[in-house]
Amino acid sequence: MLRNRKWGRLFALSLVLLLATAALVGCAADDKADVTPTEKTITDMGGRTVTVPSKIERVLSSGPPGGIILYTLCPDKMVGWNTELREGEKRFIKEKYQKLPVVGGWYAKNTGNIEEILKVKPDVVISMGYMDENSAKQADTIQEQLGIPVVLADWSLTKMDKTYEFLGDLLGEKEAAKKMAKYCKDTVSDIQEKSKKIEEGKRVSVYYAEGAKGLQTDPKGSQHTEVLDLVGGVNIANVELKGGMGMSEVSLEQVLAWDPDVIITWNQEQSGYYPQLLEDPKWKELKAVKEGKVYEIPCAPFSWFDRPPSVNRILGLKWLGNALYPDIYNYDLTKEIKEFYSLFYHSDISDQDAKDLLKNAVPKK
Repeated sequence: MLRNRKWGRLFALSLVLLLATAALVGCAADDKADVTPTEKTITDMGGRTVTVPSKIERVLSSGPPGGIILYTLCPDKMVGWNTELREGEKRFIKEKYQKLPVVGGWYAKNTGNIEEILKVKPDVVISMGYMDENSAKQADTIQEQLGIPVVLADWSLTKMDKTYEFLGDLLGEKEAAKKMAKYCKDTVSDIQEKSKKIEEGKRVSVYYAEGAKGLQTDPKGSQHTEVLDLVGGVNIANVELKGGMGMSEVSLEQVLAWDPDVIITWNQEQSGYYPQLLEDPKWKELKAVKEGKVYEIPCAPFSWFDRPPSVNRILGLKWLGNALYPDIYNYDLTKEIKEFYSLFYHSDISDQDAKDLLKNAVPKK
């Protein structure tokens, strides 16, 4: 009888220990399940596999195109600019963001300042470009130099909606990205539909005058002329397509021979040739100059046409479409400018501000 009681007590004690152990194991499993991973693996828009923080609070672009995207989408997460902001750019950039450090970047012939970039401690770096082998190699190189994840995003004008969707998901900004993606998609779709109405024999020929003397340009198919190509203008420059920064040298004699219907020029703030072009006796021989069809590209805070090639060009589609084919595009540009600046640049501007931006950019009435 005593032995049975002893075995009973041992059995009960063993059962208690077993249940306690099971409970501890269960709690440990629950605790483990509750732990949020600090990293995740993604596939960027270039098809690269990149491990990034699960929650990104600090972000930098490797060059100006991405800097614009980041300012529109998540300015509070930006840790720096790649270049100094010009006075015209500051006009539409909130003051607290103007004060962000300038850390350089990988664009044109520049390479980033590793020391300065590491000082601002980005969680991730966004690299914008076409999704090709060169862009992937550059992203890999930057990532190796910095020891920070570098993520590729597409700067193609017709892919801008997808870029916003991708970055919104990556950076935890889905709601804002959704609105911007829709605006980009709707604009590109509308432009593509309207461009189909242009009669082949009535297409407008255009010369894109770049550089301080207006004698550099880019041909059809260049990343720098996507806006012109999409709205249905005829890029009259018969020059070789250059990669990178582009800007093929041409002579005034070539431009005179092409005799374009319209000339679009860099803005004066970009060291453009607009005022000199109108006064130069040789340029005055051109049909576009004689007929008052020389337009200065709006560039505040960023060029609506090119350089840097980013979301700023979406508004440029509506501007240039109106300038070349007013009967087909016919946008209310004051309304369109105010809407775009509010959504993308976080800047509520007046009707007069909008008109000032168009000062030399539209046909004179």
